[in-house]
Amino acid sequence: MASRPTVTVQSVSGEASTSLPLPAVLTAPIRLDVVAQVHKSMAKNRRQAYAVSEKAGHQTSAESWGTGRAVARIPRVGGGGTHRSGQAAFGNMCRGGRMFAPTKTWRKWHVKVNQNQRRFATVSALAASALPSLVLARGHRIEQIAEVPLVVDNAAESFKKTKEAITLLKALNAYTDVTKVSNSRKLRAGKGKMRNRRYRQRRGPLVVFKDDNGIVQAFRNLPGVELVNVQRLNLLQLAPGGHIGRFVIWTEGAFSLLDEVFGTFDKASSYKKDYLLPTAKISNPDVTRLINSTEIQSVVRPAGPRVQKRPWTQKKNPLVNKGVLFRMNPYAKTLRRQELLKQERVKAQKDKKGKKAKGSSAGEAFLNTLFAP
Repeated sequence: MASRPTVTVQSVSGEASTSLPLPAVLTAPIRLDVVAQVHKSMAKNRRQAYAVSEKAGHQTSAESWGTGRAVARIPRVGGGGTHRSGQAAFGNMCRGGRMFAPTKTWRKWHVKVNQNQRRFATVSALAASALPSLVLARGHRIEQIAEVPLVVDNAAESFKKTKEAITLLKALNAYTDVTKVSNSRKLRAGKGKMRNRRYRQRRGPLVVFKDDNGIVQAFRNLPGVELVNVQRLNLLQLAPGGHIGRFVIWTEGAFSLLDEVFGTFDKASSYKKDYLLPTAKISNPDVTRLINSTEIQSVVRPAGPRVQKRPWTQKKNPLVNKGVLFRMNPYAKTLRRQELLKQERVKAQKDKKGKKAKGSSAGEAFLNTLFAP
């Protein structure tokens, strides 16, 4: 991963002021599979229990007619004079009946997620937020900002007015992402329109702060903008939908606290007991570049006229072509020789038995001719 030793801190007016060392958590390994799995489980833990009414489909008086009337034995509404009389009731296949296996609020809604997995997913999402390519791929408009990660002076934490927040975002050239969210607001399809979630929209920047001196009040009314304390970082906000690369705006205090919150590769966290950042299995995860490197290819494919041929393409079948088989497995020649010698021994034994059997049959025929009646 491409990382820099320091990150520039932007002032409230949008000018570069000081610089901070890059926290180790932003160079952690990025595991898409861990993020997707943990996000899926954590999203289930936020669900609200729902169930149909216990009385639904049973608020009628009905009784089966029994057998002998050439109709099904489903309970039927009594009385007369209306279309409802005689209609089937209660069953899940009946009009106005209950559903099959009515939902209950005591269903198992939550899923346990291991603590180390949750932390690994959060760390991966944070590291992905420091890569401009992944942030752009997620759809955020960060073409005009100075650098990623974007760090702002601590003065932003004392903002209390929304117009101050807008002025700051425009100075940082980050307001384009808020405009994108505002333009994406669409009417929801389906019953959700009646259930207090009438509109859908994209996600904007995530503002991470250390101390709330009014910053939440200033930013909370901007569409798509979310705020979180640096000690309460949540995967559902860092990777909405399980997709990494959220555009994060850090305050200087929050950015400098990351090494204490998550620790480093050799120093434990101050807030999470005995927690060290996960180390990558390989230092360079670009496997394609490794395979095609000069150092590896000089050994796999020696220089010569066959350099252009792919070494993993086998033109001849070793199960049919013995020359190719013996090159791949030299011991196959010994096995083949032993097999041929065994076949010759078996053949010789059969021939020997055949001669004995032939001699005995000839003698019997001669005796039969002598003593014929």
